[in-house]
Amino acid sequence: MAEVEEAKEDMLANRRISPLRRWVNNNLLLLLTTAGIVLGFAIGFGIRAVIPSPTALTWIGMPGELFIRMLKLMVIPLIVSSVIAATASMDARSNGRISLVAFIFITVTNVLACVIAIVLGLIMKPGVGVISDKMEPKSTTVIETSDVFADLLRNIMPDNIVDMAFQQTLTQNKVTYETLLKNTTNGTTEETLRKLDKTVGKTSGTNLLGIITTCLLIGIALSKAKEKGKPVLDFFESLSDIFLVILRWMLWLTPVGIMSLIAASMASITELEGIFIALGMFVAVVTTGIVLHQVVIMPFIFFTLTRRNPFRLAIQIGKAWMIGLASTSTAVAIPEMLAACEEDQKVDRRVSRFVIPFCVTLNADGSALYITAAAIFVGNLAGVNLSFGDILIIGLLTAICAMAIPSVPSSSIVTLVMILTSMNIPADSISLLFAVEWFLDRIRTTSNVLSHTHCTVVTYHFCKNALEMYDISTEKKNPQEKQTMIDMVNTDNTHHLN
Repeated sequence: MAEVEEAKEDMLANRRISPLRRWVNNNLLLLLTTAGIVLGFAIGFGIRAVIPSPTALTWIGMPGELFIRMLKLMVIPLIVSSVIAATASMDARSNGRISLVAFIFITVTNVLACVIAIVLGLIMKPGVGVISDKMEPKSTTVIETSDVFADLLRNIMPDNIVDMAFQQTLTQNKVTYETLLKNTTNGTTEETLRKLDKTVGKTSGTNLLGIITTCLLIGIALSKAKEKGKPVLDFFESLSDIFLVILRWMLWLTPVGIMSLIAASMASITELEGIFIALGMFVAVVTTGIVLHQVVIMPFIFFTLTRRNPFRLAIQIGKAWMIGLASTSTAVAIPEMLAACEEDQKVDRRVSRFVIPFCVTLNADGSALYITAAAIFVGNLAGVNLSFGDILIIGLLTAICAMAIPSVPSSSIVTLVMILTSMNIPADSISLLFAVEWFLDRIRTTSNVLSHTHCTVVTYHFCKNALEMYDISTEKKNPQEKQTMIDMVNTDNTHHLN
């Protein structure tokens, strides 16, 4: 009775709260995060004027660094427990259907992102008329398209279940040149031979693709094990909920962490005005493309496929969007993406807890748009006459490679170098892009966050009926299984009595 009375008092108290205060209470973290972003920019630009020392910058960014480290600490356990629990709760057919729908959505949106960059690149012509004085000698490191896809396949099937948590396979090529002297009828001539040394090694970085593949196999095996696998499934479901609780505690540190990260980033930038003047058209192409992607293209796709309000979803993923903006990592924003999909969009947790980690691994709309625009920019800057066919090939290569971007620092730049090499475009001016990487990396991450959540809701929309049919069939089977067990127990008891 006491609990009922307390519940009634809480309901009456909630009714007395004004709508404005209720909205503030429900969106307090979002409001504090917005304030943190504004203060971060203000503090960063203010400190930048006094040219802070590297030591000062380190301590300004320390709260943000600790915040990101805490979130990363929880990401892998959350992905492992979520994917296993999600896949084990469904049959193989449902898992296959969800994977197929999500993969088709990822492929189509990656291609559309490249199309946006191509159209804007042809219209705005970034790099034309810009003189680069930041030429660097060519690196002896070569990246080949075949190596990227070979590494993708190797990482899909890791060779060590522990090692995949902090390392992944990466092929490295080293080019050396040897001079040979040849005797000919005309005398001695020199001939330079190009030698390519290929080594398959490891690089630091979580192999998310291998983790998801392994967890998918474990989840399907648990589903097949039925009652024998039930204790293990309960363990991973409990583990997933526990890590989500911990992450939600940590997310209250988001305003301070974001303020610190942005302040340190802004304060460390030198010659900001000169950079944007030299690279203004390239920045404009990428920024315009990101805005079109988030405000026009993705809402249109979302509404067409689901008949839901896309801008309501955009508001609901505001926290995840801001975390992506500050951290430049979609993996760090996984908890908020899950919350937005499950609590606000009512997506079945079996779908969201598989699709979101799957998208974090393969879906990179923002990166695809950036790489395509950057390749066109570098080509124009180098004076290469890019035909329409060349630009289409760049877009096609990027759309494919965006799903195989390695999880290493500046991975988009690594993929860009590979595409430029494939198109025989000099990559000497690529160092210019690092000057605006702090800005473009943030905004393209927000596009990835948006695409991940849209993919999850769309996948659930197309798989909802199949999941409901599976649940109904499971409910019908369970009573029969229980009756069979009862009959077996009764038979055993009869034998013992006899």
